[in-house]
Amino acid sequence: MRIPFNKPFIIGKELEYIAEAIDSGRSAGDGPYSRKCQSFIENRFEAGQTLLTTSCTAALEMTAILGNIGKGDEVILPSYTFVSTANAFAMRGAHVRFVDIRPDTLNIDETLIGDAITDKTKAIVPVHYAGVGCEMDTILSVAKANELLVIEDAAQGVNARYKGRYLGTLGDMATFSFHETKNFICGEGGALVTNNPEYSERAEIIREKGTNRSQFFRGEIDKYTWVDIGSSYLPSDLLAAFLYAQLEHLEEITQRRKDIYLQYERLLKPLEENGLLRMPRVPETCSTNYHMFYILLEDEKTRAALIAHLRERNIHAVFHYVPLHLSPVGRSMGYSEGQLPITENLSERLLRLPFYFELTADQVSRIVEEIHAFYGVG
Repeated sequence: MRIPFNKPFIIGKELEYIAEAIDSGRSAGDGPYSRKCQSFIENRFEAGQTLLTTSCTAALEMTAILGNIGKGDEVILPSYTFVSTANAFAMRGAHVRFVDIRPDTLNIDETLIGDAITDKTKAIVPVHYAGVGCEMDTILSVAKANELLVIEDAAQGVNARYKGRYLGTLGDMATFSFHETKNFICGEGGALVTNNPEYSERAEIIREKGTNRSQFFRGEIDKYTWVDIGSSYLPSDLLAAFLYAQLEHLEEITQRRKDIYLQYERLLKPLEENGLLRMPRVPETCSTNYHMFYILLEDEKTRAALIAHLRERNIHAVFHYVPLHLSPVGRSMGYSEGQLPITENLSERLLRLPFYFELTADQVSRIVEEIHAFYGVG
């Protein structure tokens, strides 16, 4: 039987809540379930104002607008990230300055950020790769010293922590993802968190197509109108209903993912001890949410051969990002091979293994057995 890389799942009352949202007559954005999800995130993670969005991409685009980031400005972020992280700021006319990553966590190397800052820099965008926090104390310190915004891309970091604090609650703003490949899902969806109250009121306006509609519905004004730029960033309450059912089982989902993660770790340890691969590293300062399990192989050729070996046995494992600085757009910005050596090296060797809520212990064992077989280890 085929083992896919990812598989969406239902764990609780998702369909029941969707039906309730339809029956309520409030299936558009900002309905009852949207408010429930937002309150859950704010209370559970001790986060600032939280607004559900159509995607993490949309939330990132909102941060660029809120930060007044535009033509002539620069934003610092890792090249090893999804295109949305850079696109949100490039769309506003900003120049993206890519910084290399750490070899242990694959997060932005905080020690390189200072050298990337210029008088045009407006923001630092740390990306919490694989649900492991960046070295936020250093990043926040550098940002404060240079009067820069910190915008956390916590797409993969929901329910993960750095020094006891939840990812997404540390920067001025943060973004979450609830895409079907994430820990807690609703197909497509995201959230914007404004930890700095300075951005809260305008965030509502930008999200509501540039209108003060939210204030109108709270009775704070007698009519609403166009007051700023914005777009339609509100997800349907049907998606929020699905998401809320997932959030109700946050601990159960996290525990199941932890079990899968630890099983991979235990079964692959002999291969790591023999120097055949490397497993993820989680610093003592971080508590992961077990978003993914990846292995680092000897080289790109070995990775391609292992992917083919697994695929022939109906197991779907995948590599991850092509570094953005080596993409066509990145090259058009003047980037080229050799500028970010750690990013380039690790991106060629990383392989993500199947990882989803309903992945069974037997399936994990089968995957690892095939990896052992690839190496000729019994």
